[in-house]
Formats: sequence, structure tokens, C-alpha cells
Amino acid sequence: MVSNKDGELKMRKYLNYYVRNFDYPLFFTYLFLCLFGLVMIYSSSIMVSIVNEDGTPTYFYRKQLLNLCIAAFAFIVGAFIPYKHFSNKRIMQILTLMVFVLLAWVKIDGIDAGGAKSWINPFGLMNFQPSEFAKLFIILYFAGAFYRKSLNNPMENLEPNNIVYPIIVWLIIIMFVGTETDLGAVLILSGIAVAVVAASGIQFKKFIKFFTVIIGFGSALIGLIILVKGNEILTENRMGRIKSFLNPFEYESGSSYQVINGYIAIGSGGLEGVGLGQSVQKLGYLPEPQTDFIMAIIAEELGILGVIIVLGGLGFIIFRALTIALKTKDPLARMIAAGIGSWIAVQSFVNLGGLSGLIPLTGVTLPFISYGGTSILLLSFAMGILVNVSMYVKLEKKL
Repeated sequence: MVSNKDGELKMRKYLNYYVRNFDYPLFFTYLFLCLFGLVMIYSSSIMVSIVNEDGTPTYFYRKQLLNLCIAAFAFIVGAFIPYKHFSNKRIMQILTLMVFVLLAWVKIDGIDAGGAKSWINPFGLMNFQPSEFAKLFIILYFAGAFYRKSLNNPMENLEPNNIVYPIIVWLIIIMFVGTETDLGAVLILSGIAVAVVAASGIQFKKFIKFFTVIIGFGSALIGLIILVKGNEILTENRMGRIKSFLNPFEYESGSSYQVINGYIAIGSGGLEGVGLGQSVQKLGYLPEPQTDFIMAIIAEELGILGVIIVLGGLGFIIFRALTIALKTKDPLARMIAAGIGSWIAVQSFVNLGGLSGLIPLTGVTLPFISYGGTSILLLSFAMGILVNVSMYVKLEKKL
């Protein structure tokens, strides 16, 4: 039987280990982006809060502050749970059941927001977006499944047919999310899956074979979804987004209205910006500027410097994640780190690509910066896991 004194000693050693090996640069970059995002959410949402919500300018600011408090707890949980637990088959079975139940819940009783039926409101507590949970789930599920396979058979010897179950699970999730018409999430889920497989250690030729299988199955599934749900997916709003992507200035009073005003915001900011809180485009020209178009407000108010700050912070987190993946000898740690880094990278590209006209708009939020409870909650948990992996890599180097 362990005495209280022994238990306290073990806990003290455990905490000392965390303090010595904690990834402070990663944590403070994450914290800075969250707080910077909070400031910009307040600045960008003042008019929307007054006109559309409770009449006070701090409506979205207060909600995001509460979201960040909950997200801080999620970060701590992710940082202190040893990442090895995510390779446990029973835990993965529970998470698989959870993600399927949540995605099915959307189909049964989902909330339509922004043209996509991708939200639920569990027991009236808060709006929750299961596709965000699916992004983290795919990272952990793929990494855990491939890791367990590699214990009996080296990953480089695995064939695509040896990992058929993860592919099936991924395809089912893609089908659910695709029929929600959340096409941005489909792109991100696809990028995550490819990144985790690439980091698994599978031979390049076999990876290409796997990638071909994914493209084939994915294309067939997308074709089937469009055939069955074409009228719901290819809505006038979505066709308008495609048209505005191809020729935005031809539809500036219609489907390109948001894109054009985003361009105006970016152009107005110039090098130094018009000043924090001084944006004109947030005064009714950009609908919901605190979400997917928040970078346009940052560019307008803080200029190129503000954009560089955000891109630098996101770039550092992505670089850190990929560096951790490259340094570790543990395939599970490598896949988790690469998956989290790719999630942030792909989501940032989809958001900024839509804002700048590189790709059609999808409504995807900018990680850590945009308003959104589900997004910051799951990203914070993922960052906690990444910090945990980073601590293991530091310990691994010392041994």
C-alpha cells in the first residue's frame, strides 16, 4: 500500500518532470494567438454584436472569453494525459462510437448555419460542431491504428489492404460531413488523413498506392453524394461562390459581395493599417467579420504587420509540430505531431486561400484567431497533446 507521503513524492517528481521538459515556446505562441484573436474578435464584432445580438458591443468577446476558459482546461487535460493512451484500442472504440453518434445527431437534429447543416445543440447547453471533433479523431484514430499494426508488422511492409478499416472509417466520416455540405471540413479531413499516412513510415511507393486508393474511393464517394444530394450540395449559394471565385468582380453586388469587401479591407490597411478598432468594413459591409473573414479586419486595422504576426505564429506552431515529428523515433508520436501540424496548416490555407481568392470560399475559420467555441476547444486539446508529445521527444533525446 502506497502512503500519502510516497504519493506526494511521486506527484512532485511528475510535476518537476513536466516543468523541466515543458515546451514553453509552443505554449506561449499558442497562448499569444488565442489572446490576439480575442482582441480582434472584440474589435471586429462590435457592430454585429450591437445590431444582431444583445445590443452591447462585447457579446462575442464575452462568449469567446468563456470559450477560452473552457479551452484552457482542455489544453491542460491534453498536456497531462500521456499520448500513448491514444493507441489503446478500447479508447479508440469509444471515440469511434462518439464521433459516429455526433455526426448522426447532425443528420437527425442538426442546426443550419452559414448554409451548412453541421451544428448540434446538446441538451440546450451550447452549439457544437461534430466535424471539428472528427478532425482530431482522424489524427488519433489513424495514428493509433497504424501504430498497433506496426507492433506486429513494420510499417514499411504494410499494404493499403492491411489498413482497410481506418480507410473505411475515414470514408464514412467524409460521407457524413460531405452530406452536411461542409466542403471545407472535407478538404481538411482529407489533408489530415494523407499527412498521418505519410508520417507513418510506409514506403513511398506504397504511400502513392495508398493515396491512389484514397483518391479513387473518395472521388467515387463524392460522385455518389452529388448524385444523391446534388440539389442540396450544389445550391445557388455554393454555385455563386464558384462563380465569384472564377470572376469575382462580375458578381460584386451578389455572390462576390463578401469577397470584394474583404479585398477592400485588405487593400485599405496597407503597410501600417488604419488603427485598431478603426475598420470601416466591419460596419455592416462584411457579414460576421469575427469568423472566417477576421484576417481581412486584421489586415485593415493593423496592416501587413498584423498579418505577419498571425502568419508568423501559425507558421511557428506548424514548423514546431513538423520538427517534433521529424525528431522523434516513436511512430505514434510522429503521426500525432504531423497530424496536428497538418490540421492547422491545411485549415489556415483553406481560410486564407478563400479570403485571398486562391480557392473558393468555404466558411472555414482561421485557427486560434476566429470566433468559435468548438474550434478553439478542440484545437486547444490538440495543442495540449502536441505539448505532451514534445515533452516525450525531449526526454527521448536525454536517454
